[in-house]
Amino acid sequence: MRYQNDIEKMNTNKNLFLMSLPIFVELLLQLLVGNVDQMMVSRVSQKSVASIVNANQIMNLIIIVLSMASTAVTVILSQYLGAEDEENASRTCMVSVVMIGLVSIVSTVLVFAGHVPLYKALHVPEEIFDEASLYLLIVGSLIIVQGLYLTFSAIIRAFAMMKEVMVVSIIMNVLNIIGNAILINGWFGLPQLGAVGAAISTDISKVVGLALMILLFAKRTGVKMGFRYLVPFPVGILKNLCLLAIPTGIESFSYNLSQMIILGIVNSFGTMVTVTKGYCSIFANIDYVYAMAIATATQIVMGYLIGAKKIDLIEKRVNATLKVALAACVGMAVLLFAGSNYVFLIFTDNPEIIELGRRILFIEIFLEIGRAVNIVMTKCLIAAGDAVTPTVVGVSFQWCVAVAGAWLFGLVFNWGLEGVWIAMAVDECLRGLIFVIHFKRERWKKNFRSVETA
Repeated sequence: MRYQNDIEKMNTNKNLFLMSLPIFVELLLQLLVGNVDQMMVSRVSQKSVASIVNANQIMNLIIIVLSMASTAVTVILSQYLGAEDEENASRTCMVSVVMIGLVSIVSTVLVFAGHVPLYKALHVPEEIFDEASLYLLIVGSLIIVQGLYLTFSAIIRAFAMMKEVMVVSIIMNVLNIIGNAILINGWFGLPQLGAVGAAISTDISKVVGLALMILLFAKRTGVKMGFRYLVPFPVGILKNLCLLAIPTGIESFSYNLSQMIILGIVNSFGTMVTVTKGYCSIFANIDYVYAMAIATATQIVMGYLIGAKKIDLIEKRVNATLKVALAACVGMAVLLFAGSNYVFLIFTDNPEIIELGRRILFIEIFLEIGRAVNIVMTKCLIAAGDAVTPTVVGVSFQWCVAVAGAWLFGLVFNWGLEGVWIAMAVDECLRGLIFVIHFKRERWKKNFRSVETA
């Protein structure tokens, strides 16, 4: 296997920046797979946009849970690579494929069995119910492809092969855009399928992406795979993966479930407001995606530092990452607000949507302050083995502040979508403050001391 042995070189600001750039592109493109569907469908039907918004809310719930499981793979695998433990690195890869594969299958069954009552609970308008259901079932049928893609992406990222993962994401998105153009608009004599065409195109691009990722894994990592690495079954590795994946998965599931409840509140304001919410969420993704990238790169570096028992370098690295993430999130939010009268024209020329969206993007500036801190601190605490704090704080505030606040400000005070966004901003900022205080108390260091004495 090829390991990144020079830990000090890996931990430099320059190297972290270079690591973060391809992750940034890869994450941005990954986020845009569903959002590109909305962009291209918006030229055909605003109702189809609302259908995709509701379907993606459920798919995001599943995808982020799978992403958290794959994050655990990156954390554990990078520690074994830092310690140059080839045998356990192979075992970790095998266990992760089996674990995430099973979770994906269960998720598919739940989508098919529960999407109708779930949509009803979300108050999905009758006019878009059938189209939203069909889009969800088509995309949901290949959740296992998404799960395995995220798994192999996490494994390859642990080997610091960020550029390769980025290239695969570019290919996926180009295929998705081409497929959307053909199937949504009915080119080459095909029927105009709208949201359904977008779903089919998304599935095709994901299958191609998984195939490329498996090929990359086989050719470049040197990891040995086979059922012999599961006999005897590596219970210890599965336990370590679960200790990270389950708490973070619960937090992510809770977050997206709370977002679904909030979407139900937003749906009660009417289709136009739901569409505005969908567009503003796309811009929010752009705001925080670089923070996700540099936090992910930092998480990988932390894994190597733990494996090499260089824990004295961690705190300075986390603080530097936090400053960059704050600058990136808030800076992008300010830019999008400043150009909001123009960026919304990408999707619509409806003056009501543009005016409401502009007010939301102003609130988004303050939301991104908290979100930047949350992204960095959550990933770094998980890398430090402290998945409990982000879970407990996250679940508590998502429901007691974000959901309750959305109901209070949005419905009771009748502030509408602005009230919902204010509640979410308060949630993000309060959680960010708690994580900063917790990190400075250095209780997380006890996890590293156990590594040093192991």
